[in-house]
Amino acid sequence: MQLPIPQANPKAAYANLRAEIDSAVHHVLDSGWYLQGEQVSAFEAEFAAWTHLKHVIGVGNGTDALELALRALRIGVGAEVIVPAHTATATIAAIELAGATPVLVDIDPALYTIDPEKAARAITNRTRAIMPVHLYGHPAALDSLLPLAQAHQLAVIEDCAQAHGARFQGTRVGSMGTAAAFSFYPTKNLGALGDGGAVGCQDSALAEQMRVVAQYGWRQRYISDDVGMNTRLDELQAAVLRCKLRVLDAATERRRAIAARYTQALAGHVVTPREQLGCEHVYHLYVIRSAQRDSLRHYLNEHQIATAVHYPLPIHLQPAYRGRLGDLGDFPQAERACSEIISLPLYPEMTDDQVDYVIETLLARDA
Repeated sequence: MQLPIPQANPKAAYANLRAEIDSAVHHVLDSGWYLQGEQVSAFEAEFAAWTHLKHVIGVGNGTDALELALRALRIGVGAEVIVPAHTATATIAAIELAGATPVLVDIDPALYTIDPEKAARAITNRTRAIMPVHLYGHPAALDSLLPLAQAHQLAVIEDCAQAHGARFQGTRVGSMGTAAAFSFYPTKNLGALGDGGAVGCQDSALAEQMRVVAQYGWRQRYISDDVGMNTRLDELQAAVLRCKLRVLDAATERRRAIAARYTQALAGHVVTPREQLGCEHVYHLYVIRSAQRDSLRHYLNEHQIATAVHYPLPIHLQPAYRGRLGDLGDFPQAERACSEIISLPLYPEMTDDQVDYVIETLLARDA
């Protein structure tokens, strides 16, 4: 068995497809066409079909994807966007880059996703969108959030950065809201060999507007009809993503199988992730909770098991946002979660022996 065991392992994902990826990369290099070519077009079509979206636009990263959706929907200065207090900073950065104001609400303590009742109470006459984050790979409560948004004529922009392929009541996340944003950061379930992202939607007019805004507001070259940005997925990353997309369903099943083994063995020893009835968690991260988080991480590290904390501070306690988007005590569920969560090693290339070792090491601590 190979030690140490990393928490995530993008190098192993590359090694598993080395010949196919190398061939695809060389094909792009030899073509002489590196932006907005056949690889990007093909990936956009393939990912759209896989995600059950009518339109997908490749962009530079997941943050750009969120910002682009907001800009295309003309959600900017003076507008409020409701968003969970527990998420990656990228979610909040995108809202502010678009000129809008994030309005934080607390999370469901079991699922770590936005609490729909608290979202409802946060709506004002300035609210223009709800941005549910399908955190860790578990869908947010779309059965409550979508009708809420419709009743108040709000956009729903799904942050799917960690949830490629997750299902809510049988439907892929990202295909149910007004727009959806995806990240292809190397550690994601569908990861590039560098930065990359995509934004998608079902509405053709919105898709066209997103394409315009993504490239300087051009409808014809060098003529900016709208205030735009510059965000593109390049041909090399698209070629890599096409290779990885072909095995993503199998990789997801492996993630779910590892997660099932963890849950069965560790239940009663730590707080294990919950999968809501009707949802399919894709376990971008396998997040447990322990009141002795720091000592547990130290113990695992001593046994060559790497862990991570996603994320150590809720948004309102981050130095850049504290006092501006909230303060200590404002979102107690997010605050408590951030003090207890640990991400265990989980990636499709983990061997059964490595999974066994993580489980046995954790159980030995309680023996």
